[in-house]
Amino acid sequence: MVQKFQSPVRVYKYPFELVMMAYEKRFPKCPQMPIVLDCEVVKDEVLENGAQRNTSRRCKLAVEAPYIFKKLIGVEFVFFIQHNYLDMENRTLNIEAVNESFSSRIEIFERCRYYAHPDNPDWTCFDQTATLDIKNFFGFEHSMEKMGMKQYTQTTLKGKEIIEYFIDQLKQEGITEVPRWQPPPDAPLSPKAREAEEGGTETNGGGEKRPSSHDILLDGDFIAKHLGQLTPMQESKLLELRKLLDSLEDLDKMPDYQTILRFLRARDWHVNQALNSLKESLLWRKQERIDDLLNEYQMPTVVNDHFPGGWHHHDKDGRPIYILRLGHMDVKGLLKSIGTDGFLKLALNICEEGIQKIKESAENLGTPVLNWCLLVDLEGLSMRHLWRPGVKALLNIIENVERNYPETMGRVLVVRAPRVFPIAWTIVSAFIDENTRSKFIFYGVTDCEQMKESLEQYIDAEIIPDFLGGPCKTLIHEGSLVPKTLYKMNSLEEDDAVDNHKSTSNNNSGGIGGSLAQHHHQNLYKTIELRTGYSHEVIIRNSDPKSVLTWDFDVLRSDLHFSLFRVTKDLPEKQDLAVSFFDMSDFTEGVNYFKEEPTLICHNKESVQGSHVMNHKDNYVMHWFSPSCSSEGPAQLNFFYEVLSSANYKGSMTSLQSAYSSNSASSSCQSR
Repeated sequence: MVQKFQSPVRVYKYPFELVMMAYEKRFPKCPQMPIVLDCEVVKDEVLENGAQRNTSRRCKLAVEAPYIFKKLIGVEFVFFIQHNYLDMENRTLNIEAVNESFSSRIEIFERCRYYAHPDNPDWTCFDQTATLDIKNFFGFEHSMEKMGMKQYTQTTLKGKEIIEYFIDQLKQEGITEVPRWQPPPDAPLSPKAREAEEGGTETNGGGEKRPSSHDILLDGDFIAKHLGQLTPMQESKLLELRKLLDSLEDLDKMPDYQTILRFLRARDWHVNQALNSLKESLLWRKQERIDDLLNEYQMPTVVNDHFPGGWHHHDKDGRPIYILRLGHMDVKGLLKSIGTDGFLKLALNICEEGIQKIKESAENLGTPVLNWCLLVDLEGLSMRHLWRPGVKALLNIIENVERNYPETMGRVLVVRAPRVFPIAWTIVSAFIDENTRSKFIFYGVTDCEQMKESLEQYIDAEIIPDFLGGPCKTLIHEGSLVPKTLYKMNSLEEDDAVDNHKSTSNNNSGGIGGSLAQHHHQNLYKTIELRTGYSHEVIIRNSDPKSVLTWDFDVLRSDLHFSLFRVTKDLPEKQDLAVSFFDMSDFTEGVNYFKEEPTLICHNKESVQGSHVMNHKDNYVMHWFSPSCSSEGPAQLNFFYEVLSSANYKGSMTSLQSAYSSNSASSSCQSR
């Protein structure tokens, strides 16, 4: 069996020559590597006027193995042959090591490389690979494989510590700099030196100077100013990906280090995954002419007049803030006016503006700013916002943004989240990267003053928008209904009939794409009138424990009381629709029916959304009661409900049960 091992590229923030002097001090043995008992030089030659040195050592290593293994193989130590190939002119050291003992049963081959950092000549990089080929080892092949993995990992971790230790030792001896190798004055020039003397720059076919592939040195000052704090491993990954991009022949434009860093972070520092994602994104930008979007995009009039979003100052970390009053957005109106492609182009334009504002903020502050902040106001959000074509368009936007603008969102502040929000979040969050989801911070609607104080952790008090209780006026449109005269009926893939459905009382739907009976001439919402003392009840026969009942209703006239009950007995047919089930003599609260939600007094012109987890296979009854009517006539109710199956709902239930949403109809845009 053959096992391959590879360590990440390490970066030493010391020149190559100083690292080489520290490397030499680890021989013939060093305290940090007690298994190395001795190293005997068996060959040492200097070539090319001192520019190259080839050294071979026979190293004696203690056997780190259980007693039974030592007894089995009959030795306490093994020998390795190590070959070093040092090139001082090109500033590289290549190391190859192979085991001499038991080579017929086990073959271990290791290759290491020290080389000058390609972007910063004052730093040194190190990488290491090894193969372990266990041919036959007395039936203990698997155990030897595990031991080999453990040994290699420990050696890899110690390697950097050893170099750092001897560099500190050199500093104590007063050695902090080692001059670079220079050829003797009378030595002939090497091809590389001759090229440098003649100009040192490549030219293209027309004789013009070709620009350097690395136009920015990745030094400590640049990292601190533009990229923030990076570990040596992260720096090496960034360098590795930049080098891979540099070798691409069809790359028209090299992305900046900030962009490369974002893709690395989004792929959890896996270089090959980040490379593939970045190549696909660069190709997409070229095909869609994204680099020209900011100059060419013309904001449609309907967006200027009705889209409730815009830029607003910066947060305390210098991130540009974008405010989106999603609860006030007429999703259907905008989609039917500009279409799915137009909606996507609007979102991409916002992302491009965000990248530009990030760079401007970093330049003005002189500190790293790599992403922007999104403040989402959900006041007015209802089940109407979950209109199917709207959800489909939103998921399309999320997919494109996640793929091409990873890690550009530094923080997402979601404010005034109504009780219906977790349902929408469950649907949408599955398409959002886990790293991005972790940046969401939610605030409910129960305590606006507490929300304002919480926002001040991230946003200066003087720029908190006035609609959130702060002193700052914004230029952001509050949102309004898009006139139907602006609709382009063919702008959506789905016809109007998609949302002309209603949920039957005995049919559990499976979420946004669930099974709903189609009624071309009926609205999604049902309107009823209630005279004084009358009730209206909707029965949901639940056969799916943990399914979620969601509701959204408007009180259009007078006041109503709303409750949710669970009934454990069979419900009879009603003879009088004005009479509630719970007025019948054989219904006793706490015995055969239970109030699942406290009675909610809903005032005239209020919009109410809510959700409830149906834990039991019982009948659930949504109950509205009209205590009195106004002078305008009977109370009027406009309602919608839907059941999401337990299989499709996997979100946390905590926020669902926290509070109900009661928002003024005058402050919420009804998107229907």
